[in-house]
Order: sequence, then structure tokens, then C-alpha cells
Amino acid sequence: MQNILISAMLQSQQCWLPFLHEPTEFKKVLEFPFEQRFIAHCEQSNKHQLSHISHSKNQFILVGPEGDFTPQEIELARENNFLPVALGDTRLRTETAGIVAATLLCMP
Repeated sequence: MQNILISAMLQSQQCWLPFLHEPTEFKKVLEFPFEQRFIAHCEQSNKHQLSHISHSKNQFILVGPEGDFTPQEIELARENNFLPVALGDTRLRTETAGIVAATLLCMP
């Protein structure tokens, strides 16, 4: 996976290498200390458009697995100060949603 990250960084002419963490239990992920914490999910609820939020350099977003997060996971994230966000008007595949989320978080 590290080689894929390096190849993607070089191909996109970026000057920073993303860090890929090992798989982690959902409840442990909620404890990660980030200034801005977002959860992108498909349930119909009051969500903010990620593209309309001012971003910091210390941010973290959860993108749901195929089939989305469970309602309990969404509620647990909200209880842990994750802001529900939408990535746009269309439903995206998990792998595409991660790319869209990363792009939106990098925009000024």
C-alpha cells in the first residue's frame, strides 16, 4: 500500500505523502484527536455540505463502508463531536467518496 501511496503522490505532483493507518476498530477511531471531525453518510438527515465548511489543517473524515454506516455508528460519531457532512448531491461508491472527500478537504 505504501508503494501505491508514493506512486499516487508522484503522479499527482503533490508534495506530501498521505499516511495510511492500519485498520482500527470503529470506537477507537472516534478517539483520534483531530480539530475538525466529519462523518459522511447516506442517511437522510441535517448534514452540512463539506464544500461549504472552512477547513483547518487538522481534520479527519469518516467515509462509510459499502452499505453505509449503521444508524448506531452514525449516532456514536455524533456523540463524539463528528459533524455529519454531505459530499455532494449524488451517492458515491466508497472508494470514490474517499477521493472526493480528500479533494474537498484540500480546497481553500
